[in-house]
Amino acid sequence: MRQIIRAALIALAFALPAPTATVLAPPVQAEAALLDINSASEGQLDALPGIGPARAKAIINGRPYNGKDDLVNRKIIPANVYNGIKDRIIARQKR
Repeated sequence: MRQIIRAALIALAFALPAPTATVLAPPVQAEAALLDINSASEGQLDALPGIGPARAKAIINGRPYNGKDDLVNRKIIPANVYNGIKDRIIARQKR
């Protein structure tokens, strides 16, 4: 029975496609795609959905942020706008 299971596992391993570099993205690349609200330009912020020139200026004037949720906690932007951009932004801390 063990030999049958082992043979099936080996056959399955060879039948599955090998993972490629495009499937597995390093965390650094994923993080690099996020917009840092502590250093982004007004134009970069303005390009986010729901953020216009006035909100972009308000975000810049409210810096620094300890976390991206500070945008809502400090009432810089409303929660519905934050929910639309929270997966696109990050608040990096200066070291």
